[in-house]
Amino acid sequence: MLQHVLETALRQTMNRLVKPFLRPAIPVSVQRTVTRQAYRSSVPPRGCRFQAGTLAGIPVISSSFGQATRGAVLYLHGGGYIIGSAATHKGLTGHLAKASGCMVVALDYRLAPEHPFPAALDDAEAAWLALIDEGFTPEQIAIAGDSAGGGLAIALAMRLRDSNQPLPASLTVFSPWTDMTQQALYSPTCEPVLQVSWIAKAATLYAGQESLRNPLLSPVFGNFQGLPPLLIQVGSQEILLNDAERLARAAREAGVKTQFEVFNNLWHVFQIHCGQLDRATAAVTTAGEHIREHLAD
Repeated sequence: MLQHVLETALRQTMNRLVKPFLRPAIPVSVQRTVTRQAYRSSVPPRGCRFQAGTLAGIPVISSSFGQATRGAVLYLHGGGYIIGSAATHKGLTGHLAKASGCMVVALDYRLAPEHPFPAALDDAEAAWLALIDEGFTPEQIAIAGDSAGGGLAIALAMRLRDSNQPLPASLTVFSPWTDMTQQALYSPTCEPVLQVSWIAKAATLYAGQESLRNPLLSPVFGNFQGLPPLLIQVGSQEILLNDAERLARAAREAGVKTQFEVFNNLWHVFQIHCGQLDRATAAVTTAGEHIREHLAD
């Protein structure tokens, strides 16, 4: 009963306090400020440790929990490539560190419109190579991300494969944004977070003159052959549900080991409420298990 009340309250909070600011007419600088404030409600687990640093000269915040870590997770935050940061996602990355037993390295990749495509992808690749230079083997590194960061995670794996570089142990994506063309968006009866006009504007700001069908922008149009095991989680109350289903189908058809989970009556990147909302906590626990399962010893 209490969890149902909490779900309702969180849904209303997102719908009334966050969604209205995710509009094309609102300056990106204001959206970034509002996002920072909104993510204050996403709290990491007690005992989680954070350390600011850099990878390949790019700012990162590393999260760890407990004494032993089996590997690293390169985490790519969401925000339509225009908002969000490693700091806004400390709650989520902290819980993922606890669930996975890994050091989770959240990357502050460059954002549009100041830095359009392929800046975010270039930064993600540079951070991946820097982790290897620091002594991790590719089999000891997972890549994860939410929303735009989920699409970026898939795009990074595709770029690594196409350039004959080693691939990560696994991929984990929460509510991934994988089709910037918006040709097959879902129409839920309730969408507490995203607005179609906002994601369309974000796509334009990041893509610049590049075709929105470029698989490094919209991975659903790409080749999934040879990609590592993939976990996809999505809520039923979000316009990206169809795109997540298409991603899962394309990956499976290419022979990728794929786990696809739909959480009824939950919203875009509901995992940020991990530690408060039981189903969010369970989702991140599953993500941690997926990461641990595929890491090399």
